[in-house]
Amino acid sequence: MRLFGFRNMLISFFIALFLVGCGEKKEVFEEVIRPIAWVEVQQSSFNQVRRLSGSVHPVEATNLSFEVGGKVNGVKVKLGARVKRGDELASLDIRNFNLSMQTSQANLQKAHASLSEADNEFKRYAELSKKGLVSKSGFDNAKAAFESATSAVNLAKAQVAISGKDISDSVLLAPYDGKITKRLIEPSMQVSPGQTTFEIEGEDGLEVQLMVPETLIQELAMGSEVDIHYSAFPQLKSKGQITEISSRASTANAFPVTIVISSSIEGIRAGMTAEVDFVFAGVGRTGYTGPTFHLPISALGAGEGQKSYVYVYDENKQIINKRQVQTESIINNRVIVSSGLKNGEIVATAGISFLLDGQSVRLLDRHIQRFN
Repeated sequence: MRLFGFRNMLISFFIALFLVGCGEKKEVFEEVIRPIAWVEVQQSSFNQVRRLSGSVHPVEATNLSFEVGGKVNGVKVKLGARVKRGDELASLDIRNFNLSMQTSQANLQKAHASLSEADNEFKRYAELSKKGLVSKSGFDNAKAAFESATSAVNLAKAQVAISGKDISDSVLLAPYDGKITKRLIEPSMQVSPGQTTFEIEGEDGLEVQLMVPETLIQELAMGSEVDIHYSAFPQLKSKGQITEISSRASTANAFPVTIVISSSIEGIRAGMTAEVDFVFAGVGRTGYTGPTFHLPISALGAGEGQKSYVYVYDENKQIINKRQVQTESIINNRVIVSSGLKNGEIVATAGISFLLDGQSVRLLDRHIQRFN
């Protein structure tokens, strides 16, 4: 009886286990496909841009002044007036110059009279000398008097010419077509020779003058084209051409450089601030020069031995592969990569530390974004 009871208990135990096993559901674990932020890379030039500030100046501009001094008789132009070459700008009182001319002309007449007398005397002594009727010293004195009278006439003629020039210089004329940008005289004002009276700006266009540091001056070449930006007009950009590069440094080891603005731009005036973009070929830390890929810093991971890597998306397998790349520099928060990538490849740009080589992923957006 005991054996029969033990057998029944054993059978009941196995039946219970079977029933329990049949009642449990098997759990199924599905792989999570992680979405990634990404960019499609394109090869671009490894050019670097340095923007330097300068100021706008007229290509042709000069200070005007009288060559003679005197009292201003009249001013014919106002500030900002446009003038043509030869236009009268201002004049001086010429009464003193006329008196000087009269004196010079009187001295010339006197000198001519003295010369005529000396000439007759010299000719008479020359005839007598041929006949031996005068001494050699008498002839020499007559000759010296004639030469002195001749010099006096020439001097008097020069004085007349100077007086005439003074009268002519009492009128200030425009040297070329342009605009009056400064007016520093008024009628009845006393001016000195060489004192600035006007500033005139020509119509040959505008230029930008700036200082280029010694570290960049070797990268510039005459005739190179550059982009110019203007602080007063943030949306405005124009082209310019390098026309002058100084061979000697000026302030703080910087070299003066002049850039002529290629086209006339309405609103740009002399004295405004301009910023010039100088573009030159970049050189990576490995010495590399050539086409590169530009990636956001978040796309790179740090590997062993200071090596860098990225995750490249395999469109066919829909996985990412870890790949080593060669970095050259960082410009404007962008990493410059010289090798390890191809045009059109898709690179993950976020959460690099949480990704694995061979991991299945999906692209966060369908629209392809390009990052250059």
